[in-house]
Amino acid sequence: MATTTKRTRFSRRLPDHVTDELVAVLSEKKVFGFNDLFERVFENLKVRNAVSGGEEMLRLRAYEKLQNLVTRGLVEKIGKEYKGTSRVHEASSAYAAAQEAQEG
Repeated sequence: MATTTKRTRFSRRLPDHVTDELVAVLSEKKVFGFNDLFERVFENLKVRNAVSGGEEMLRLRAYEKLQNLVTRGLVEKIGKEYKGTSRVHEASSAYAAAQEAQEG
């Protein structure tokens, strides 16, 4: 007898600091190479004391999250450079919290 499990949407409770910083930097309407973008994000995270796991691991996480934003259409990839679209703010934790508050 096979049992089926209902898949529920995973809801992350904690704010995603890396994505929030990516959104903050990409909201500036400038075009960034990944290294320049990462340096800005890394510095902002250090100021907020939100860096954990080492710089190389953070670089990998930031790249993965950036590619996710590109896939979702919130960031435009131009060659090897990235630019936030007008919808980039939709990836922030504050936007997600506001959406949840409206629904709930």
